[in-house]
Amino acid sequence: MARKKTTTNTLARRFSVHNGKGFSLADCPTRAAEACGLDKKTGKHLLKERIRYLAQLQALLYANNTWSVLVVLQALDAGGKDGVIKHVMSGINPQGVSVSSFKQPGPVELAHGYLWREHMVAPAAGRIGIFNRSHYEEVLVTRVHPELLEHECLPLSLRRKPTFWKDRYEDISSFERYMARQGTIVLKFFLHLSKEEQRLRFLQRIKHRTKNWKFSPADIHERQYWDDYQHAYEEAIRHTAHPDAPWFVVPADQKWFERLVVIEAIIDALEKLHLKMPAMDPAMEADMEKARRQLEAEAPRPADNPVH
Repeated sequence: MARKKTTTNTLARRFSVHNGKGFSLADCPTRAAEACGLDKKTGKHLLKERIRYLAQLQALLYANNTWSVLVVLQALDAGGKDGVIKHVMSGINPQGVSVSSFKQPGPVELAHGYLWREHMVAPAAGRIGIFNRSHYEEVLVTRVHPELLEHECLPLSLRRKPTFWKDRYEDISSFERYMARQGTIVLKFFLHLSKEEQRLRFLQRIKHRTKNWKFSPADIHERQYWDDYQHAYEEAIRHTAHPDAPWFVVPADQKWFERLVVIEAIIDALEKLHLKMPAMDPAMEADMEKARRQLEAEAPRPADNPVH
């Protein structure tokens, strides 16, 4: 039986999680292009078309200056976050997009609540904000390495609460619901990479001189905790997936397909806003008409430009 071809406007919905109850990461594929009836050549062509269309939607978002979009990108090392940002946002007006990369927190960040820096760089109205890693590191890396909590300025009694992780999931969900109620569309992506594909990408970084800069011994160290990270991601998605801030578990073994799914999710969310160019204020229209007449009246007459 022939596979049913997936249309691009429903592609991302196949991988969305709006309710985390019963979610299992083991049920999610890391490759899915063939099952969706797509090949690499077709997918790359579609991606170019959708980049141009996203640019049009982003112009409407910027012009309306009311809604905003937050794109959260999470992945294990070599999952393709930087590539998604580079390719998906390649046609967007830079004035309307901001990218925030969340590295290991320093002394200032550690002295504040873990959502503090996310508040500081949340997208303004009319903009698309991208979090390259995010507040979820606080229920992922710290879940796998709880000793990191010792560096955070938290009372010992709170760190030892039996409900510590459950409380963090609730805080994150409340933060995202707050953003949604302020007009921010929250879209969260877990770029789901297989362990074998990660191994191959690490080898590429080592073998190819132009990719050496991407390699870090820490990546190999963290690979030892693969199963722990899988569990941490599964728990995070289970507890924080909701309609106001859905997760998309994106098959990431095929980079072109990964990027296509991400851009389709953003397009789908923007289309649902039904944005149009703002109507012109009558007073502004009158001013524009007055300015038009004035500028046209200033046009040089033929006699003012004698031919030499």
